[in-house]
Amino acid sequence: MGRLDGKVAVVTGAGSGIGRAAARRFAEEGARLVVADISGRQDELAADLGDDAVAVHADVTVADDVAAMITLAEERFGGLDVLVNNAGAGQERMPLAEIDEAMFDRVLALNLRSAFLGMRYGIPVMLRGGGGSVINTASAAGLVGWQGQAAYSAAKGGVVQLTKSAALDYATEGIRVNAICPGMTWTGLAGGVEGSVPPDDLVPPQPMKRWGMPPELAAVALFLASDESSFVTGAAIPVDGGYVAR
Repeated sequence: MGRLDGKVAVVTGAGSGIGRAAARRFAEEGARLVVADISGRQDELAADLGDDAVAVHADVTVADDVAAMITLAEERFGGLDVLVNNAGAGQERMPLAEIDEAMFDRVLALNLRSAFLGMRYGIPVMLRGGGGSVINTASAAGLVGWQGQAAYSAAKGGVVQLTKSAALDYATEGIRVNAICPGMTWTGLAGGVEGSVPPDDLVPPQPMKRWGMPPELAAVALFLASDESSFVTGAAIPVDGGYVAR
């Protein structure tokens, strides 16, 4: 039996990187999946995963798109047990005073508003089904400051606090809410190509002296999605090669 047998999961940002790795791992463990992205790559992923996966084009900053994504899970598979709010985007590196209002608003919408909307529409479905697990992708940048990343750090710090508050709101109602805080991970945000290996001469400033890889983040997401983490809620878990422990 798989660790997610019988569970219905929605994964945003599933077209690449951590979201794609999480969706694949969840499918291997028996989940039925709605894979959401704006890129179009979600269609190929759903086809690869088979009949227990369906793709949806969703802009996670738009309430109607998020509501439709959640409704699809309920109508196609009968409910929602796991929600991975993973979609997001980085920020061009620059000092705070050089960030214009449009960039700031966009970074917060993609990273923070998206997590709020996912929970806003997903949690009522989980409540009707008796509970569930929400997993928000935050960042090590939400736990410590990153120079030149004020907007991104603010957004991801907001995801951490949104996670903690939501966990308290639903702690007695069978819904667990946790965050994963990746360090520097070899995804498209870092310049990586899907499925590629980081070059040996590009070593990030993490104590383990290597990049995180999407399947390593997916393994933590799987733990939080499964019943093995039944007493874990309100946690912001660094998966960062020791970056925030320095």
